[in-house]
Amino acid sequence: MSVITAPAATVCQEAESFLSLCAEELDWDRERHARRRAAVLDELARTGTYRHTPAELLLGAKLAWRNHTRCIGKLYWKTLMVRDCRRLHHPDAIAAALTTHLVRAHNGGAVRPIITVFPPDTPAAPGPRIVSPQLVRYAGYERQDGTRRGDPANAGLTRLARELGWSGQGGDFDRLPVLIRDSRGRLTRHDLPHDACPDVPITHPDHPWFAELGLRWYSCPTVSDMRLEIGGVTYPAAPFTGWYVGTEIGTRNFGDCDRYDLLPVVARRLGLDTGDDRTLWKDRALTELNVAVLTSYERAGVRMLDHHTMADHFHRYVGARRRAGEEVHADWSWIIPPTAASATPVFHDSYDPAVVSPNFYR
Repeated sequence: MSVITAPAATVCQEAESFLSLCAEELDWDRERHARRRAAVLDELARTGTYRHTPAELLLGAKLAWRNHTRCIGKLYWKTLMVRDCRRLHHPDAIAAALTTHLVRAHNGGAVRPIITVFPPDTPAAPGPRIVSPQLVRYAGYERQDGTRRGDPANAGLTRLARELGWSGQGGDFDRLPVLIRDSRGRLTRHDLPHDACPDVPITHPDHPWFAELGLRWYSCPTVSDMRLEIGGVTYPAAPFTGWYVGTEIGTRNFGDCDRYDLLPVVARRLGLDTGDDRTLWKDRALTELNVAVLTSYERAGVRMLDHHTMADHFHRYVGARRRAGEEVHADWSWIIPPTAASATPVFHDSYDPAVVSPNFYR
């Protein structure tokens, strides 16, 4: 397995730029900055790469979250917990670290932001990669008669897992194994314990029949297929966990027609007329799905925010950054919620979509 590395001159420029950020954010004096710069440039000349100190890794991961244009939760960037697992290369050791990651992220339901950083790409060899887009994913089955079961978004991942010997139950919420590719390109599957990131059964406070739908979703999302780039160094495996915004599940995962497509099901159970879009049956079904998700997570004691609260938090973050004379980098199309967008303050604002480093890339 080959790895593409940036030209040496580019890496040096990115390293120097990052070290200047470190000097500013970590309050280095001029002498300390000069010493660290000289050491990094020497290491780059000898090896083609360099190793971040724990303090640099911590700052770089936090800044990558702050800089990422598609995240609405950046108000909390300073609270990110960073786990340094750069010493781990074997897939079994990585899988064990992923289990610990999930346990600490779930935190008994008080979900906290956390990232685990595995070995970087180097000129000598690539770092390990997590093929699964999230550490927890539900299987998507494609039947011979053309019908589907489970999460269609994961049909390709499900086929790949099956090729590696995994066999699901054919249900709507079968958990897939995590797929890891090591530095030699070998792909392996690993079953992580369900209780590390428990499922939340979805019910509704006003409609008992909701429980009959058998819906559930896992406690917190851990994005695992994005690479973390800090100062010219790429970490291809750096799974990141935050807490859910309710609409991510209620509107998108459950409501999208290419996902679980539950709007017609819920609307019929509500007795709505689905024959005419002017009845707004989709809107009413979406609202009840989101009520069900929010109240179910609250009942289970799992941290989750509604889209109005999250948008307000982002608006506060933007205001604080702008008062400090700083630019806010955000992709408006990803920041606005998929439900009641114009009822939130972020809908009426605009942001600089430029991508700056450090950052996460897919």
